[in-house]
Amino acid sequence: MTETNQSRLLTVGEVAKRSGVAVSTLHFYESKGLIKSIRTNGNQRRFTLVVLRYIAIIKIAQTVGIPLEEIKQALS
Repeated sequence: MTETNQSRLLTVGEVAKRSGVAVSTLHFYESKGLIKSIRTNGNQRRFTLVVLRYIAIIKIAQTVGIPLEEIKQALS
């Protein structure tokens, strides 16, 4: 990964803060295939900015009762 690419990536903490979602929820979303991360050489998660849009969609869809599996299909 180049330095330029790394500067455009967010840590899991930054994503949690910007999206208002707990870190554990982000890990859960990732385990369910709703969002994807990139791993650093140190195995730390990094996310692109587009993940913030995905999380916003997931949050809205959940509030209206759409199951996670349907959300996953819609996002893929």
